[in-house]
Amino acid sequence: MKKKVFALIMTAALGLMLFSGCGKSTDSSLTPVTLSEVAHSIFYAPMYAAIENGYFEEEGIDLTLVNSNGADKVMTALISGEADIGFMGPESTVYTFNQGASDYAVNFAQLTQRAGNFLVGHEADEDFKWEDLKGKTVLGGRAGGMPQMIFEYILKTNNIDPKKDLTIIQNIDFGVTAEAFAGGTGDYTVEFEPFASSLELSGNGHVIASLGVDSGYVPYTCFSALKSYMNENPEIIQKFTNAIQKGLDYVNSHTPEEIAKVIKPQFKETDDKTLQTIVARYHEQDTWKEDTVMTADSFELLQNILENAGELSARVEYEDLVTTSFSEAAK
Repeated sequence: MKKKVFALIMTAALGLMLFSGCGKSTDSSLTPVTLSEVAHSIFYAPMYAAIENGYFEEEGIDLTLVNSNGADKVMTALISGEADIGFMGPESTVYTFNQGASDYAVNFAQLTQRAGNFLVGHEADEDFKWEDLKGKTVLGGRAGGMPQMIFEYILKTNNIDPKKDLTIIQNIDFGVTAEAFAGGTGDYTVEFEPFASSLELSGNGHVIASLGVDSGYVPYTCFSALKSYMNENPEIIQKFTNAIQKGLDYVNSHTPEEIAKVIKPQFKETDDKTLQTIVARYHEQDTWKEDTVMTADSFELLQNILENAGELSARVEYEDLVTTSFSEAAK
């Protein structure tokens, strides 16, 4: 019975992860902008609040939202010109810069300041300690991806060797790990929403730790654009940043119930109770920034995490990949 319930929940969850787009405006006075997002997730509620509350239209932008399902695909969309603005983890901009790209992507606004994934166990454990993972098997993420690097960063700060002290399974595709865990694979799994809540609601798991809380404040997802686009269209970047700031202002001044109601059109497959639960979970752990400024300290922490994971070929100057002028003006 649990597996049948979980299968139904997962069908809805996968549906919302694949959902993309916002309604096209017929107002010809608006400037068209295509935004490529790394995933369609409740984790990014301020952006969807900005869409549903009409903040982009207020700023003169006709926004087309495309779910590219992966940071590599977002970066490809930027480089190819299929997208004007990308929304992804800023580590992708570091990788591209270090590969020698001449027209590279620059981060101009930050949205989330904590990791959005959770550790899920088969049983509830109010006394959980990270040391409890020693000798266990955990379903993790792909090597080089921010979720996995954050996980390993937490392990190492708790004196746990990711390669020796536990077994991390990394050959199961994102979006399928929760189903594998429900089927009995692994002692724990690292999951984003809505999969973490789906496991709980189906009786197949319990959230026992937040990677976002235990890793501290990290520039997890940011908006970026190619240097050439930014130089040619500073007014569009400013108006876009203004809209995102309004979205942040909204989620930081309203209840999870109010936020869930506003972003509901973006997640029609998710029932109201689940949507509110997920929004509340992110709201309570201080997921969303008060402004869009990406600080030098947070960028250095990002590079520390990349370096710690063996994924950083060379450190990059903050000024090369981050501009705060638009964020400062949007405050």
